[in-house]
Amino acid sequence: MAEESFYGVTLSGQDSTVEWDVISNDEDFPRGQKLIIKQILLGAEAKEDEYNVVEVFTVKDSLRIPIAVLKAGETRALNPDVEFYDTSVTFKLIKGNGPVYILGQNLKDDVEVVDMEDEDTDEEDDGEEEEDEAHPPKKKQKVENNSDAKNTKNNKKK
Repeated sequence: MAEESFYGVTLSGQDSTVEWDVISNDEDFPRGQKLIIKQILLGAEAKEDEYNVVEVFTVKDSLRIPIAVLKAGETRALNPDVEFYDTSVTFKLIKGNGPVYILGQNLKDDVEVVDMEDEDTDEEDDGEEEEDEAHPPKKKQKVENNSDAKNTKNNKKK
């Protein structure tokens, strides 16, 4: 059964950072964790005409990229719907003083993965062979391009 919890952090002040650590090799959650960022908000206290840029760094992919640019009076909220699966993530306010609120969900899945692919492919192969014998393949109809047919007729008239 999956466990779901609210995730919320505040970034305020230049170079403010917050890290979300994934629990690796957790016996209770063998399928791992996922962080889903649903909303990034700029606080009411943010200075007018100041850009606030939130950058994310993922450990697994060594990816460092801005995910939000907020400005009081223009953009106060974003709904990025970004997912981070089985990787630690660091959020950093690289420009502006905030406050910037990051809201989302932390999902932990404890259902083990069972590889049923081998069993399914054997059954599907047998079923497909029986279907082929019972139903002969349908013939494809030949379709002419109307514009080519008209062009041919017009060329013959000339």
